[in-house]
Amino acid sequence: MTNNKYQNEVAKRFTIYNSLFLDLPFSDINRTGTLLPILASKCEEGYQKDKSPKEIIQGFFQELMSKNSDEERHNLLFKMVQYVERQVVLFDSIEDAAFDKIHDLRGKGSVQALLARVENDRKKEALIEKLNNFSVRLTLTAHPTQFYPGNVLGIITDLETAIKNNDLGNINLLLQQLGKTGFINKEKPTPLDEAVSLIWFLTNVFYKSIPDILTRLLNSLDIPLHEWDNPGLLKVGFWPGGDRDGNPFVTHDITVKVAERLQKWILRCYYRDVRLIKRRLTFKHVEPIMAKVESGLFNSLFEDQSFYTSKDALLSDLMEARKCLVEYHDGLFLDQLDEFILKVKIFGFHFANMDVRQDSRKHDGLWDELIALKLGSKELEKYHELSEAEKISFLFDIDQLPAFDNIQDDFHKEMLKSFDAIQTVQKENGEDGLHRYIISNCQSALHVLEVFKLAQLNIKHQSGQLPLDIVPLFETIDDLAKAPKIMEQLYKNEAYAAHLQSRGAKQTIMLGFSDGTKDGGYIRANWSILQAKEELTKVSRLYDVSVVFFDGRGGPPARGGGNMHNFYASLGSQVENKEIQITIQGQTISANYGKPVSCTYNLEQLLCAGIENELYPSSEKSLTDEQRALINRMADVSYQFYKDFKNHPQFLPYLEHVTPLKYFGKVNIGSRPLKRGKDSGLKFDDLRAIPFVGSWAQMKQNIPGFFGVGAALEALKAEGRFEAAQALYQDSLFFRSLLGNSMQSLAKSFYKSTAYLQNDTKYADLWNLMFGEYQRTLKLILEVSGMDVLLQDNLTSKESIEIREKIVLPLITIQQYAIQTMLERGEDDPVLQKLILRTMFGIINAARNAA
Repeated sequence: MTNNKYQNEVAKRFTIYNSLFLDLPFSDINRTGTLLPILASKCEEGYQKDKSPKEIIQGFFQELMSKNSDEERHNLLFKMVQYVERQVVLFDSIEDAAFDKIHDLRGKGSVQALLARVENDRKKEALIEKLNNFSVRLTLTAHPTQFYPGNVLGIITDLETAIKNNDLGNINLLLQQLGKTGFINKEKPTPLDEAVSLIWFLTNVFYKSIPDILTRLLNSLDIPLHEWDNPGLLKVGFWPGGDRDGNPFVTHDITVKVAERLQKWILRCYYRDVRLIKRRLTFKHVEPIMAKVESGLFNSLFEDQSFYTSKDALLSDLMEARKCLVEYHDGLFLDQLDEFILKVKIFGFHFANMDVRQDSRKHDGLWDELIALKLGSKELEKYHELSEAEKISFLFDIDQLPAFDNIQDDFHKEMLKSFDAIQTVQKENGEDGLHRYIISNCQSALHVLEVFKLAQLNIKHQSGQLPLDIVPLFETIDDLAKAPKIMEQLYKNEAYAAHLQSRGAKQTIMLGFSDGTKDGGYIRANWSILQAKEELTKVSRLYDVSVVFFDGRGGPPARGGGNMHNFYASLGSQVENKEIQITIQGQTISANYGKPVSCTYNLEQLLCAGIENELYPSSEKSLTDEQRALINRMADVSYQFYKDFKNHPQFLPYLEHVTPLKYFGKVNIGSRPLKRGKDSGLKFDDLRAIPFVGSWAQMKQNIPGFFGVGAALEALKAEGRFEAAQALYQDSLFFRSLLGNSMQSLAKSFYKSTAYLQNDTKYADLWNLMFGEYQRTLKLILEVSGMDVLLQDNLTSKESIEIREKIVLPLITIQQYAIQTMLERGEDDPVLQKLILRTMFGIINAARNAA
C-alpha cells in the first residue's frame, strides 16, 4: 500500500540527494556516512531480535571499532548524530519542495473548492455575509520546540528552492554549508530573540499568503479590494514579548521592544512594495502622492521622524492616489494599488496582534500586597476569610492603588508596569497591536475581575471605554467543568457586563488543550473541551454575548494539534463559530506555515472548515444522546485509567530519572524555564505541558496521545457496545478526527527501543503498563476504524512518518544506549548525558509535531 506520487516526489529524491553527503569535502564525513547505514541496519536487525540499545551499540563497536578507545567510539556517535540531523533537514526540504505535488491545493478545504460549491448551490450571498463577520486568528507562540537557529532556517529555504529547480550543483553547495553550520544555540534565546525569529515568518510568509488568499477570494466574489471592511478575516496573533506566564524574562520593556520591531518590519514591507508600485504609477496627479507615501515610510523607518503615525493616515493618502488613478488615468495599474491598500488594511501598523498573559496566582499575590499596603495586614486577613462574592465587592470598592514606590515586591511592580506597556503599544501601533490580557490557570470569576479592576485603575481611559479584553484560560478538567458557571457569574456582574457591551458584547474564552491533556488524558481532555464549548455557547447566547473560543493547541496531537481542520469542520451548531482562534508553535510553525504554499494551504483549510460548518450544517455533525453517552463512557474510563497511571509510585521518578525531561532545560531552544515555581523537586502540577509531552516523544512512547484509548474501547467491548463505537467512527467527524490524531501518536511510537526496561527492577511494572496499553490501543483502534494498518486513510502522512522514523532510528538507539548505560551503572556520566542532549534535536525535528 504505497502512494506513488509521494514515492516519486519525496522518497526516491531523498535516496538520490542523500548520497551527496558522502562526497562532502569534510574530514571523517566519508567514514561517518559509510558507517551510519551499517549502524542503521544493525539497529533494525537488533530490534527484530529483541536486543537492547546497549547490546546493539556495543555489538557495532566490537565488530567495527574493536581496537578504538571509548572516547573514539563516542566521538563517532556524536558525528553520526550531526550527520542524521542534516539528513532530517534534507528530507524536510525535499518534502516541502514537493508540497504542491503531494497535496491537492485546489481540492476539499481550498478556497477554490469552496467557491465552486457555493456557486453551484447558489449560496454566494450567504458566503459573503459569513465572510463579513468571520475571522481566523493564528497565534504564533514562543514555546520552545523549534530547534533550528535562524541561519539554518535560511539554508533550508534556499535548499528547498534548489530542490524545486533540480539544481544539483547548488544543492551540493548548500549541503556543504549545512555541514559547516552549527545547529545548536550556544546560549538560551531571549524573548526578543524569539520574537525576531518569528517575525521572519511574518515578513517572508504571512505577508504574502494572507493578502493572496483574500485577493483571490474577493476577486472571485466581485468585491472591490479597497472597499473590504473585514480585514481581520485572516490575522496573526503574536505571543513572544507578551506571554509572561512562568517566564520571568518577559518584562514590560520587552513587550514595548517587540511591538517596535513588529512595526518596523511591517513598514519595511510596505516601503519595499511602494517602491515597486511607484515604478508603475508615474502619472500626473498620482506620482506626487506616491512620492509622498514613499518618503513618509522612509522617514518613519530610517530618519526617526514619524511621518506616518497610523494606518489611517497612510490609507488616506493611498485612497487619494486611487481616486486620481481612476479619475485621470482609467485605473491603469489599479490592481497593484488595490492589493497594497488591502495589505495596509490587514496588517496596519502592528503587523500581528500581541497578547499579554499571566498566571492567576500571580494576580492573587499582587492584590495581597496592594491590600496589605493600603489597609494593613489585619484587613488582608479579613479579606482572605470573605466569600468570593464579598471579595469581588471589596475589590470594586477600591478606587485608587497605593503609591507605586511603596510596593516592595519587584515582580509585582513589573506586573503593574505591564499595563503601562499595553498603553504604549496601543498608542504607537494602534489598539490592534495589543488589546487582550489572558489569565492562565483561571479558576474563578474573581480571577477575571482581579485583572479587570487592575486594568481600570492602571489604564487611562474614558469612563466605560476600557480598551482591553480580559480573556480567561481554562486548562484543567475541573476548571473546564466550572467554566460555564464562572462565565455566567461574570455576565451577571453589572460592571463587567457594561464593559462587555463597550467591547461589542464579545467575550473571548481560551481553552487549554495542552494542559488539559496533561491533566486528564487524551479523550477526557478533548471531550471536556467540546462539552465546555457547548455549555459556554449556551450561557453566552442566554446573556446575548457573542463568545469566541481561542484554542491553546500545541503542535502534536497529544496537545490538540494534528489535523485541526476536521475538528473545526465537525463542531456543529451547538458551538459558537464566529471565529477560529488557535495557537501554533515550535516546528509546527515551520512545518505547516513555514512557506507561502503550505501556509496558504493550511490557512485555507482552517478558513473553509469554519465557513462550511455554518453554510452546510449536516445532520452527521450533531451527536445523538446515545453517541454522547458512548463518548462520555470512553472519557470516564480513559480518565480513570490515566489518573491511576499518574498515581503509579514510579510515574514521577520515571519522568525525572529515565526520560530526557531534565535535559529540556539545557537545550537552549526557549527563554522559558522548564517548569513553573521555584521548588527544586519535581511537582507534576508545576510541569509544563511541552517538556512533559516532549519527553514521551523522545522515548518514542507518546503516552499523552493515546493512553486510555485502548482501555476505553475495551470497556465498550466488554459492555457489548463496540459495534456502536464502530458506527460512531463512521458517522462522526469529531470522533474520527479524535482517533485519527491518536493514530499519529501510535505511528510515531517504538516500544522496542525501551523494551530493556521490562527487566529493570524499579521501572518494569510501569513500562509493562505502558506497553500493554500501547498494544491494546493499536489493536482496538484498527478494529474500530476498520483499517488494516495505522493511517491507512492518509498515506502521505503514513509514508512521511515511516521514512522520518527510519532516518532517526540510529539517534533513538544512541539516546537509549546512553540512558540504559547510566541506569545500569546507577550514576551519571557527562559524555553519555551530552549524547542524550545532542540526540534530542534530531529526534524532535524529525517528528515535526513532536509526538
